Formats: sequence, structure tokens, C-alpha cells
Amino acid sequence: MRERFTIEGFLTVEWRLTTPSLPQPSGWQLCAARDSDEDPDGGRLGTMSAAVSLARPGPVFVIGRALLRPLLKLRFRPVIRGADRIPDSGPVLLASNHLAGLDTVLIPSFSTRKVQFLAKESLFKRGLLGWFFRQIGAIPVHRGAGSVAQAALDAGRAVLADGQVFAVFPEGSRSRDGRLYRGRGGAAWMALATGATVIPVGLIGTNRRLRNPRTGRAPRVEVRFGAPVELADLADLPSGRARREATARIMAAIHALTGQELAEGYAQH
Repeated sequence: MRERFTIEGFLTVEWRLTTPSLPQPSGWQLCAARDSDEDPDGGRLGTMSAAVSLARPGPVFVIGRALLRPLLKLRFRPVIRGADRIPDSGPVLLASNHLAGLDTVLIPSFSTRKVQFLAKESLFKRGLLGWFFRQIGAIPVHRGAGSVAQAALDAGRAVLADGQVFAVFPEGSRSRDGRLYRGRGGAAWMALATGATVIPVGLIGTNRRLRNPRTGRAPRVEVRFGAPVELADLADLPSGRARREATARIMAAIHALTGQELAEGYAQH
């Protein structure tokens, strides 16, 4: 079987899989199955069933990051700002805008701590690629009907409850036109449920197809880590109101880092 994995504008890896299945990483697991759960955005999630396997990032993550950093620096010359704002310990939720597939490589590569994130379940069925994603602590998720699968939120909450770092894109999908879309309530729900420190992340220039109309060039790639978003004062508010206010604060903090044009609606999957 021939496998291929592409990060647009950076690399394409292709291989022929002839080896037997590789061992699973050690760690802990969570299985979640929900039917018609309530969506943290206030709606209903349609019928879904998802099994989520969680494993802490292992040596492959450390080795991969050590290899990727110089490659990313050589290819994109990224400007990294504010990484020292990530707390050295305790649960941290990195909430970022989302422009391209490159985003899921940049954030873990230049974070000061190991980062876990969600990845499409189909990626874990691709032999060596699936093994790699499990080894770096990625969380496979099958998205059913609705804006955000509850199983994915449960997985993120479990990572944070264990004192780790979890990265999420509150927009829910990539921005195809470069605008910043409305945030969905999942990130706020996880932050309020766990008391995690929320660090906003602003990504610039990761979609190399979006050009500056004045220069005709894609802007230089930047990863900007912002100051923690204050949410402690929302503890006594009704849950729905607290979640909406927290979402608004998180998205405002991201916008302050990126300066993107704001879109009125939600990003489309």
C-alpha cells in the first residue's frame, strides 16, 4: 500500500507500507460514546459514536520537534513571539486562529511544552502515519453531526484535567479567505470546566496562497503567543452566559494578535 501525507507549502511524504503493524504507545485511554448530546454551543449534536484514544506525547514527539524546528526555520523563517507566556506547569489551553494545515505543525514545534491536539480519525488508519500520530499524542476524533463532537471535547478536557497542554482552533475549521470567524463554544467549555490557563495564539502567513494585495507576496510566517485570557470572574455566572463571554474574550484576544478582518458567521467545514 502506498501512503502519502502533505503539508501544503512545506513537505510531501510518500512511502510504501510493507511492514507489520507497529506497537501502540504506552499511556492512558479514554473511550467516549454519546448519543444526541447537548452541544456546548447550545444546540444538539445529532447521533454519534466516537472512540477516542489518548496517549501522552512520547519520545517520537521530542525527536520530531527537534528535527522539524530547523526545517521550519529554513523554509519559512518564522517569527516566534511570546512563547515564554506558556506556563511551565499545569493545564494550558492554546486557542488559535486556523489558516492552514501548517498550523498543526507550527504550534507544537515552537511551544515550550509538549502539545496535544485533535486529528481526523482517518489519519490514524494510514499505517505508519497513524502510528506516528499516536506516538506524538494526537487524539483521533470522528466528527458526527453538529458543530463540535462531544467526544472531542471530552478528550480535550481529559488532557487538561491531567495537567497537560491542549491546542484547539475555536473557529472549528480553517479560514479559506483569511478572515477570523466566530468562535464556537467548545474551547470556552473546556477552559471553564478545567480551570486551565488559556493562552491565545495568533498565526500569520501560514496559508501561503493568501497574498498581500500591495506586495503580491504571502506575509512572513509568525506565531504569536498572547497573555493569558482572564476567565476567573466568570465562575459565578450561569453556564451559558459564562461560556459565551469566555468565547468572546478568547476570540478578542486572538484578534488582537492577528489583526484579521472579522467575519460575521462561522467557518464552514
